[in-house]
Amino acid sequence: MTDYIFGGRREGEVPRTHEGRNPRDVSHLASQRLGVPVAWWGIAMLVASEATLMFTFIGTYYYLRSKTPVWPPVGDPEPHVVVPLILAGVLATTSLPMQLASMAARAGRLVATRRLIVLALIVQCGYISYEMWDYQHELQTTTPSHDAYESIYYVLLGADHGHVWIGILLNVWLLAKLGRGLTMYRLNATIAVTWYWHFVNLLTLFVIGTLTSATLL
Repeated sequence: MTDYIFGGRREGEVPRTHEGRNPRDVSHLASQRLGVPVAWWGIAMLVASEATLMFTFIGTYYYLRSKTPVWPPVGDPEPHVVVPLILAGVLATTSLPMQLASMAARAGRLVATRRLIVLALIVQCGYISYEMWDYQHELQTTTPSHDAYESIYYVLLGADHGHVWIGILLNVWLLAKLGRGLTMYRLNATIAVTWYWHFVNLLTLFVIGTLTSATLL
């Protein structure tokens, strides 16, 4: 009976890329991969579902705006522009160290992987610390139940902050795992978390751009 053929190779010749247990093996096996890991498909499905939810919120924002003659309504403060846009841009730059960390993990460079994730984590924590302080400060002057504008404003901003928090927790978890060494499973986790952060950073740009448009446009 003919062996199953995958990618032009017999089944017995297909590398078992989950078997790497040290940086050297991980680097070698990663170079032998025929496709993306299952973890990539898992995070892709998560991102697709979360993107659907968040863009439904953004669509709701523009629907409410189209039905309201004055936006924000009279009496509601206009959103700040400069600081939120700068901070969103700074957060977006963390995609670079995360991507470099993913590439370093593929190359078996464990120390570089950890350092790059720590660098990204410092910036991400700085971003969410300021944003949470600002969010609480805004809640002291306005409330989500005041009107439709305030409601969708806080829903959009709060949901985005929630995604940033999840990304931070994933990075902390990932660093704890990498503290015990590099394996193929941890490489897959690094790839998945990196793609999650690409999504979060892009999402934050969309959310902040949407909210600040009330002042700019």
